[in-house]
Amino acid sequence: MTTLGWIISSSLAMSCIALVGAVTLVLKQETLNKIVLPLVAFAAGSLIGGAFLHMIPAGIASYGNNTEFYLWILLGFTVFFVLEQFLHWHHCHNQSNQESGHKKPLTYLILIGDGLHNFIGGLAVAGTFLIDIRLGIMAWLAAAAHEIPQELGDFGVLIHGGWSKRRALLFNVLSALTFLVGGVTAYFASFHVNVGFLVPFAAGNFLYIGASDLVPEVNRHQNTNVAIIHLFAFLMGIALMWLIRISFAV
Repeated sequence: MTTLGWIISSSLAMSCIALVGAVTLVLKQETLNKIVLPLVAFAAGSLIGGAFLHMIPAGIASYGNNTEFYLWILLGFTVFFVLEQFLHWHHCHNQSNQESGHKKPLTYLILIGDGLHNFIGGLAVAGTFLIDIRLGIMAWLAAAAHEIPQELGDFGVLIHGGWSKRRALLFNVLSALTFLVGGVTAYFASFHVNVGFLVPFAAGNFLYIGASDLVPEVNRHQNTNVAIIHLFAFLMGIALMWLIRISFAV
C-alpha cells in the first residue's frame, strides 16, 4: 500500500472510532441517565489531561517554549469563551434547554473543539506516516487509545446537552471526519505550511471546555456518593491520558 493509502485508510479507521457511542443506543434511558454524568466527568478529565499531558508538551517541542506559544493557548481559551457567549445569546432564551428543545451551547463547542482536535491529529499521524510506515502505525495506535475514551465521553456530553442519540452519533462521526481532512492536507502540503500554532490553540479550547463547562456540570450534585463517583471518573480520565503518555511517549 502507498503512503497515501496508509494515511487515508488509517484516517477512516480513526473516524470510525466515533461510532463507539453506538453502544448507548441499546441501553435503556434509565441506565443512560445514570452513566451520562460520569461520562461527562470522564470527558473533562480526558480533555484537561490531554491538553496538559499531550498537546502542550507536543506544542512546546514543535513551536518552542516562548511567550507567543502561551498567547496561542490563551487565544484558544478566549475564542471559545466568546463563542459560547454568542451561542448562549442565540440559543438560550428559555430557562431549560431540554424543555425548549434547544441544545446546550457547550455541545456545539465540543463538536468544534473535537473537529479541530481531529484535524490536528490527522496532520500529526499523517506526518509520521510520511517519515516511516511503522512509526505511523504506532502513532495511530497511540492516537486511537486517546480517542476512544474521548469520543465516548463527548457522546455522553451531547446526550446530556439535549441531543437525540442518533443525531449525536451522526454529528460525532462528521466531526471525526476532520481527521481525514487533516491527514490528506498533511500529505499534499508535506508539512511545508507551518500549522504549529494550532496545537496550543486547540489546547486552550480543550482547557476551556473541560474546566469552564464540563467540571461545573458534574459539580452540581450535593450527594456525597455521586460526587465521589464523578471525582473518580474525572481522575480516571486524567490517569488514562497519563498512562498513554508514559506507554507511548506521545
